[in-house]
Amino acid sequence: MAEASASAAATGFAYLNDGEAIRAESRRIIEAEADLAVLPPALRPLAVRLVHACGMTDIVADLEASEGALERGRRALGAGAPILCDVEMVAKGVARRGLPAANRIVCKVATAAAARRAARLGATRSWAAVDLMAADLDGAVVAVGNAPTALFRVLELAAAGGPRPALAIGMPVGFVGAAESKRALAGSGLDYIAVHGRRGGSALAAAAVNALMGGIG
Repeated sequence: MAEASASAAATGFAYLNDGEAIRAESRRIIEAEADLAVLPPALRPLAVRLVHACGMTDIVADLEASEGALERGRRALGAGAPILCDVEMVAKGVARRGLPAANRIVCKVATAAAARRAARLGATRSWAAVDLMAADLDGAVVAVGNAPTALFRVLELAAAGGPRPALAIGMPVGFVGAAESKRALAGSGLDYIAVHGRRGGSALAAAAVNALMGGIG
């Protein structure tokens, strides 16, 4: 800290340069500015993680989860369930060191098989990739942070009597299908965590998974 203080004095830049202090101050600001009281107590730690990931305190108003969803997701991870991701950015954001059972992180959007299936069916690669992960879908934790079509495909498979994830994290971002896919998720009967509306993103989906891991053990 002495070297950092000396550097700040020499350059004229004043800033925190201690990781723990930065995390503590971030949490203090989030808890002061975000209306966490609108959420059930069980969702508030998750909300703090999501706000920290995106910098938008008002996102709390769009956060919703089915009753018991967090606990079911934690139990699934503790039992070794895989984490299925719509895009590589979500997969890369999952803190592997925190995985409770050496859980597999699966993403097939960039595979040649997904590209071929998408081209043949006139669909997005994210939609096609869900089909390629279907064997792992039952009882899995699904994290969607980019592609509404991937979330819709998860819902289609479940509605047709196919595999059902233990938890679906629905946080796709965008202007076409994002809000609609999350509304459909909320009405699907699946256990879910969602940030409603157009906002979302890979960082939020990964942060939600990491928040689940923080509650295990």
